Amino acid sequence: NSGVVSLLRPLLLDVVPSVRQTAALGLGRLADYNVDLAEAVVKAGILPQLVCSLPEENRYYKKTAAFVLRAIAKHSPQLAQAVVQCGALETLVICLEDFDPGVKEGASWAFDYIARHNPELSQAVVDAGAVPLLVLCIQEPEIALKRIAASTLSDISKHSPELAQTVVDAGAIAHLAQMIPNPDAKLKRQVLSALSQIAKHSVDLAELVVEAEIFPVVLTCLKDSDEYVKKNGATLIREIAKHSPELSQLIVNSGGVAAVIDCIGSCRGTVRLPGIMMLGYVAAHSENLSMAVIVSKGIPPLCACLIEEHEDHIKAAAAWSLGQIGRHTAEHARHVAGANVLPTLLDIYMDTRSSEDLKMKASIFVVALKNILQKCTHLPALEPLLHDAPPNIMKHIIGQFSKVLPHDSKARRLFVTTGGLKKVQEIKAEPGSLLQEYINAINNCYPEEIVR
Repeated sequence: NSGVVSLLRPLLLDVVPSVRQTAALGLGRLADYNVDLAEAVVKAGILPQLVCSLPEENRYYKKTAAFVLRAIAKHSPQLAQAVVQCGALETLVICLEDFDPGVKEGASWAFDYIARHNPELSQAVVDAGAVPLLVLCIQEPEIALKRIAASTLSDISKHSPELAQTVVDAGAIAHLAQMIPNPDAKLKRQVLSALSQIAKHSVDLAELVVEAEIFPVVLTCLKDSDEYVKKNGATLIREIAKHSPELSQLIVNSGGVAAVIDCIGSCRGTVRLPGIMMLGYVAAHSENLSMAVIVSKGIPPLCACLIEEHEDHIKAAAAWSLGQIGRHTAEHARHVAGANVLPTLLDIYMDTRSSEDLKMKASIFVVALKNILQKCTHLPALEPLLHDAPPNIMKHIIGQFSKVLPHDSKARRLFVTTGGLKKVQEIKAEPGSLLQEYINAINNCYPEEIVR
């Protein structure tokens, strides 16, 4: 408000280097503070001046100038675009080739804040020739430089398969994979994130990541003391598992499913989420892979997530995964139903106190229930649902009883003594509807006087 930005601008051209650098630092701190101040710095016409003089300046000024560019670019795609339009990318590429690690680090930060916004800005970073230099940066000895270069490669890769491919073509995967065992937690987070962002796009890219021999070493990350390393490690495994049965089988063979199940059991909150989803993806591919999740004792921790977690999206993910495990055969459904999960799923779905977010996700719970119910012949698990289920679920439960009771005399006896048959008589079904057919099939299993 006092007009300081316009006072600092001429100081960028001062004859004394330390004055130029301090003026730039002041502008950077202002721009970093909020989006309005960043816009004021751009409107004052400071960017072209800053970029133009950069190649001739000393390393201290270069670091500071890179800070100003990153401070402006971080706020919005529009501000990042303003940085690109003033010709900053070409100058930042020169900084990436500087002998001073701090200058390279500053340039990497600026590229990261530009690339993370959208595919177009990310493509501009690629077109400027930054990717091969960033791959060289992750091979430098300085940990801070490695971290930010890996983060930038992650943010470039995340937008599209084509952008991820440019990172792969520059040879990034092998160098990233070698850093997974690095003791620095912050570096590991970025490395795992970059590999996840590459692997998520396609089977081919996921296979390239796997071929860099990340298994079994990536499984050690699931036991890391750093929560983000755990989460990013599980995310990487999830992004590989989702693509194909073959990749999921490879994860099973390397002990990945058991490691993820241990990880879910040992942590709470959003750290669990990628592991929960990963089990669902693996189970969805085939009967055998679903059975591998069951045999590895994957159902109890997923059930625990339904009860322990407060976040709706985590509960919904656990429900989805249980549905994927139970949907294959009667045997699969029996394992899920036997863990007493059906009443829990139904309770969450029916709970009037559930948040709006969970009500939007209610369809996930319904689909999960239906997936399990359509295969479930485990009558003791179905019985409790007869007394509470809403009509859209009831139809599936009655359908399962109508399948099992005609062929199982012991089940028929139990169905009467537990009050199941009585409950069926209370259900109002449209004449000629599928539900009425199911009810008739059940009643036909018994003498008329018992039904009466």
